[in-house]
Amino acid sequence: MAARAIWKGQLRLSLVSIPVEVYSARSSGGRVSFRQIHEPSGKPVHYQKVVQGVGPVDSEEIMKGFETKDGDYLLLDPDEIDAIKPETKKTLELVQFVDTTEIAPIWFDRPYYVVPSDDLSEDAYRVVRDALRQTKKAGLGQLTMRGKEYLCAIRPCGDGLLMETLHYEEDIRDADPLFSGIADDPADKELLEVATELIDKKTAPFDASAFEDHYATALRDLIDRKLKSKKTPRAARSDDGGKEGGENVVDLMDALKKSLKETKGGGSKSRKKAS
Repeated sequence: MAARAIWKGQLRLSLVSIPVEVYSARSSGGRVSFRQIHEPSGKPVHYQKVVQGVGPVDSEEIMKGFETKDGDYLLLDPDEIDAIKPETKKTLELVQFVDTTEIAPIWFDRPYYVVPSDDLSEDAYRVVRDALRQTKKAGLGQLTMRGKEYLCAIRPCGDGLLMETLHYEEDIRDADPLFSGIADDPADKELLEVATELIDKKTAPFDASAFEDHYATALRDLIDRKLKSKKTPRAARSDDGGKEGGENVVDLMDALKKSLKETKGGGSKSRKKAS
């Protein structure tokens, strides 16, 4: 199945707008998934929305409830929540740049590939990619998608660009209460030398193919064996158990020069936007 873009719009660097498409960098094709099946009937098990003491309820009767400090629920109508959702914008503007090593791994959430929408946008795309590569920077911006606003970092990845959604500050738990009990004394010098020597001997270029998900492999082997065995119980599938571009950059050099002229003071304008 061909990959499907989850977002289409403009990647903007000041006055330069590049039509791009965003694709998930994660693949679920290699994962084994199961469904719960009612053995006597062979039908999938579905879940109902049930209220204790009432039974099944209609979706129209359900509201969003925010639990207060008193233990009560503040009820909000779904329409009220929908009214304040951000509009889906078709522009991801890079408003600030940071060293790629400055963003700690704890901030990263999900990876996405960013590709040019057409041949005409490739020149501008390559300029941004190579500029980020040369400066060893990542561009920061916010992307609105599916009613949510995501903080994003854009950086080079092979021949293209990688976009990673980042957690917001309130999403990360403070580590101090957990680490405060660890003594701040320096490690034993001899033990440290042995440990660093061991690390040096085991240091090699990163290669994800050198690692295997042994549980997933064993699970696929089990399923293969079960498929070949006539003794494996099977449930017949029932009939009702089915599955539920933009503007072209006409003069890239002119746009870049105009952007540079408008951005004065070492990027203070960008930082103000990002804050």
